[in-house]
Amino acid sequence: MKNARRVPAVTSLPQSPGDESDHRVRRYALTMTIRVVCFGLMFFVQPFGWYTWVFALAAAVLPYIAVVFANAGSDSTETSAESPLQELDAAPGPPPVQEANPGVFTIREGRAEQ
Repeated sequence: MKNARRVPAVTSLPQSPGDESDHRVRRYALTMTIRVVCFGLMFFVQPFGWYTWVFALAAAVLPYIAVVFANAGSDSTETSAESPLQELDAAPGPPPVQEANPGVFTIREGRAEQ
């Protein structure tokens, strides 16, 4: 094999930590917003009935669910990085052509004589 090192493809890399954190914060904020709405509906929807208890239960349970989902992170399965380069084994080519008398350049540093 020509190059044993594998270069990962951008499409197979996991989500960046910053993007994952932003996603978790948005999910937490959405869940807590639903909790605040349920808490408000518990008091403002009249007449009180069985749905009042549903709103109260949702307002009590949603903080736990929001924290668990926020701390869970994203998918925990390992993704294997795929190489975007596909190396093919080719037949060796002709040897490089060498000149019989290659030109030689000499560089001398120092003061130039006048």
